[in-house]
Amino acid sequence: MDLWQLNIFCRVIDRKSFSKAGESVHLSQPTISSHIKDLEDHFECRLIDRLGKEAVPTKAGELLYLYARKLITLRDEAEAAIAEFNGKTRGHLVVGGSTIPGGYILPKIIGAFTKTYPETSISLLVGDTEKITRAVLSGEVELGIVGARTSDINISQEKLIDDEMRLIIPSGHKWSKKKEVTFKNLSKEPFILREQGSGTLKSIQKSFAKIGMSVKSLKIVAEMGNTTAIIQGIKNRVGVSILSTVAVEDELNTGTLKCLSVEGLSLERNFYLTMRKFRTPSPLGRAFIELLKEL
Repeated sequence: MDLWQLNIFCRVIDRKSFSKAGESVHLSQPTISSHIKDLEDHFECRLIDRLGKEAVPTKAGELLYLYARKLITLRDEAEAAIAEFNGKTRGHLVVGGSTIPGGYILPKIIGAFTKTYPETSISLLVGDTEKITRAVLSGEVELGIVGARTSDINISQEKLIDDEMRLIIPSGHKWSKKKEVTFKNLSKEPFILREQGSGTLKSIQKSFAKIGMSVKSLKIVAEMGNTTAIIQGIKNRVGVSILSTVAVEDELNTGTLKCLSVEGLSLERNFYLTMRKFRTPSPLGRAFIELLKEL
């Protein structure tokens, strides 16, 4: 067993495919399969099952994945530390972002960072708030930006970015000439909800609770797993929803969507820099955080 084999193993799990993992490291599928077999021979158990067209980890594979990620992260941190010692900023960093930061904020930051430090590379993991928090805990990512606070005592969070959510409707909607609607009217309108575990949903629930209401009072017609799907649902008049204005900036500018306030409802929230408590940031992680705060 070596780090290269563990790296290939993680790529197979991440991409759910032997062939896609091979493409990412410029190796043939038989070579990838050979490396996985060597690992399975070493541990004397099966690590990956082929279910249809997908490669999924066994229980032993899930366990190895957690440790493999930690080892790869330590390798990256070691390379970055030696580069810093030599007066250079070099290496690979893995960061995570919940749906809004991961889709609309972090790509811009990553672009600025790699231009500032051209000898670096960054991998971005995008998922809901709970997924990114778990990735920070497991060491899969060094830091994350999420849209809700967590109660986990092993996580450290710092408020980083202010965000504003609004009620989003399609152009030509019966409310399109309004700037504000009542909660009573909203509760009668078909509504698209984000999935459980998302920071957006948690923020909506928190805002509703402040006025003594619940999302159960809404006329929920669909639940969708990401912001892009909800935006398409609004455009196709499945229903309205509450989203970050960051996510619909282009649509608001072109007029395909419109944003409204809900009377008496505060929809302000924050995005949080999220890290494992007591974990010292790598040199590359520190540089990324500094640029993040600056921008």
